[in-house]
Amino acid sequence: MATVEVRHLQKHFDGGRVRAIDEIDLATGEGEYLVLLGPSGCGKTTLLRTIAGLEEPTAGDVLIGGRVVTGLPPRARRIAMVFQSYALYPHKTVLANIVFPLRAARVAVGEREERARKAAEMLDIGHLLDRKPRQLSGGERQRVALARALVREPAVFLLDEPLSNLDAKLRASARDELKRFQQRVGVTTMYVTHDQSEAMGLGERIAVMSAGRVRQIGAPVEVYDDPADTFVATFIGSPPMNLVPRGEVLVGFRPEHLLPEENVTGDRITVALDVQRMEYLSGDRHVYGTVQLGDHPTRVIARLPATVDTPIAVGEQHDFAIAVDRLRFFDERTGQRTDPLRVGS
Repeated sequence: MATVEVRHLQKHFDGGRVRAIDEIDLATGEGEYLVLLGPSGCGKTTLLRTIAGLEEPTAGDVLIGGRVVTGLPPRARRIAMVFQSYALYPHKTVLANIVFPLRAARVAVGEREERARKAAEMLDIGHLLDRKPRQLSGGERQRVALARALVREPAVFLLDEPLSNLDAKLRASARDELKRFQQRVGVTTMYVTHDQSEAMGLGERIAVMSAGRVRQIGAPVEVYDDPADTFVATFIGSPPMNLVPRGEVLVGFRPEHLLPEENVTGDRITVALDVQRMEYLSGDRHVYGTVQLGDHPTRVIARLPATVDTPIAVGEQHDFAIAVDRLRFFDERTGQRTDPLRVGS
């Protein structure tokens, strides 16, 4: 196992006009599962490719296992990367695909097959070794790509959206397989995704990225409950965090914390919600409407679980409440977290 660290890392394109990586400092723990999460174009794949040695940084250093590897080719970094496309050879069998990197490394013939079969058994594809990729399902191809990476005995796994080509049902099961696989082999893993469900389900920590920078890094519960800024607050969560302006501060609260007032006890604030629309999703009611904490009405969403059976009708006004300890506050100008504000009751 090894750690991955980047120091003051930058990667510019187009003569410096595009800063894909903009002064990032980041380090994994040994054996950690770290997820890079962000929208398309935020720099997460460029960061992964720079760590892998597929991109040369404009400035800064990459360290693997405490050793500076900046400028070294991928094969010298003891990393294995699994891409979104899997990149399997269609004319080769599963076994030949898994063995291929060992052939390229001139590993002895007997050892090649032994390591390939061991990796295949670990990923439950030992019965598929004689098949061609076209005869496999999407999930099976993904496992072949992982086995091909595993046989190299890397110090670090780098995974670039490996589940994006799978349908929703298969993605859920493949996500579980990936998590169990990483726990079994214990290799430090960095995983790129734009899907917050994947990030929350897989990562021991999540690095939320935007515009080439890491906006926040922390455990899933930390970035969800205590977002560092309004970008993290609204990027993570479905529906996203509500942000209501009050003076120079934005008052934030998650939709599941905005409930009919009879369901909220203790220190709370109450608001009148003008109900405009409702949706029923997976047993929850999503209530859309407006509230007023400042000078103007603001659109918000409340997510009511099936256990909350309070009658609510579209076109009516209903009193809702939020526990004070669920409120988060952000500077309206910078978007950064700020000190709590007394918002009234």
